[in-house]
Amino acid sequence: MQQHSLGSALSISMTYSLGILLCVGLLHQTARAVRMDKLADNKICGDAECSYVLSMARALGDFTAPDCRFINIKTGQMVYVYSKLIPEEGAGVFWSGSVYSERYVHQMGIIGYFPATMVKETQKFTEDKVKIPTTNMDFYCE
Repeated sequence: MQQHSLGSALSISMTYSLGILLCVGLLHQTARAVRMDKLADNKICGDAECSYVLSMARALGDFTAPDCRFINIKTGQMVYVYSKLIPEEGAGVFWSGSVYSERYVHQMGIIGYFPATMVKETQKFTEDKVKIPTTNMDFYCE
């Protein structure tokens, strides 16, 4: 009878320990995500979801991302532009996009901001533009 009680106590202890580990793991994951300051209150997109590419641009110089909201770009690299932030007074002009290059495959598909002055548009895909407000998710880092 003592063995049965010992087995039950061990089972409860393991379940409790597993529960604590799960909670710590979930807290660790959410602790990595950071909401950064907004760069602008509004943006211009090709559609209401900002899923259409506005244009293709070529990087005029190197840009090193200062934090997780931004992407690195290298001179000559092609960038898909998805949105253009409407700058606040005294703020810089930033666009969001993703690099395109077989040489930098590891960066393809990562969307982030970069200074508009670092690129030159080479091809516009849409003239239709939608002005929409930015959300906190636009400046969310993982």
